[in-house]
Order: sequence, then structure tokens, then C-alpha cells
Amino acid sequence: MSFATWITFVIAGSLIAISPGSGAILSMSHGLAYGLKKASATVLGLQLGLVLVLVIAGAGVGSLLVASETAFTIVKIVGALYLIWLGIAQWRAKAEVSNVSTAGLAAHPSFGRRVLTGFLTNATNPKGIIFMVAVLPQFISNAAPVLPQLAILGVTMVTIDTTVMHGYALLAATMQRWFRDPRAVKVQNRFFGAVLMAVGALMFFVKPAHA
Repeated sequence: MSFATWITFVIAGSLIAISPGSGAILSMSHGLAYGLKKASATVLGLQLGLVLVLVIAGAGVGSLLVASETAFTIVKIVGALYLIWLGIAQWRAKAEVSNVSTAGLAAHPSFGRRVLTGFLTNATNPKGIIFMVAVLPQFISNAAPVLPQLAILGVTMVTIDTTVMHGYALLAATMQRWFRDPRAVKVQNRFFGAVLMAVGALMFFVKPAHA
């Protein structure tokens, strides 16, 4: 893989990571609710989900999902319903301010729960699968071994996404001092809950690449 090819992928990966999506919304939501340190567990989960998507795309399974209407629809519905469920949970969260964090839910989910939430958010995102299936082949040369190229692209994408998601979480965490009042926390919970539900609803309209 040439340096020019890699730089091009960095630019493409950065643009897709920065663009608002379910991962960015979740990172901001958890950054504001739990603080940057605890939101890092969510970001870790997002990256594990991203790695799974990369493996699926690299193994060619992603192409099968995109080509098969039934398989794609199942993944799409599961992902959409999961985001809507997250949104409902966020909307209904109690507006209480803890002594540990200046804003957030009454009881912070465990490390494992935050990781799982991030993982499922990315792993069930059909838009991520479409992107990887459509983009990865353009940066892989048939004249060189495929696995090393996939490894380079995978590490690059995860590094970019980790940095961007932490940036979103940090941005939100710096706003915690503006959410000391329970009423402000309630507004925060309902705002992010509504956004997550909206993103989940929009996922029902995602079409396969060949459609």
C-alpha cells in the first residue's frame, strides 16, 4: 500500500468518523452524563463493534449482507430497534444529579454495560457495513497480500474513530457544569433520547448499496 493511498483513506475515514451518527451521539450523551473517563468505556465498545464491521467487510460477508435483502433487512431492523430502545431508556432516565458527576443518570451503568452498549451500537449499524463494503476494496491492491492491507486500514480506522469519539465525549463532558440542575439533566436526557430515537427511525430507510 502506497503512502498516497493510505493518506487518502485517512481523509475518507476522518470524514466518516466526524460526520454525526449514532456513535457520535452516544459518545456525546455518555460524555455529558458520565464524564470523559467513564465515556471511554463506551468508546471502547464502539471500536470493538467497528472491528467486527471491518472483519465482516474484509471477509466478504458484508457484501453478502448488502446483496441479500433478507439478511440486510434483519440487521437493519435490529440496529434500528436497538437505537430506539436506547433513546427510550435515555428519555425516561431519572433527572438526578449525583455527587460524583455533575450531570447524568441516577446510577451509572457498569463498565461492561457501557462497553456492550457501544459495541451493539456499531455492530448493528447497517450504514457502517455499507460504507466499509463500498470503501475498503478501493484501497486494497490485488498485487499485494490482502490481510496486511486490511490490518493497516483497520488499525487506521479504529485510531481515527477512537480519537474522534473521545473528542465528542470530551466536548460534551466540558458542558457538565451547565447541567447541575435536575431540570437541565432532564432536558439533556430527553434531547439525546429523542435524537437516538430519530436516528433509529431513520435507519429503517437505509437501502442496500445495489438498491
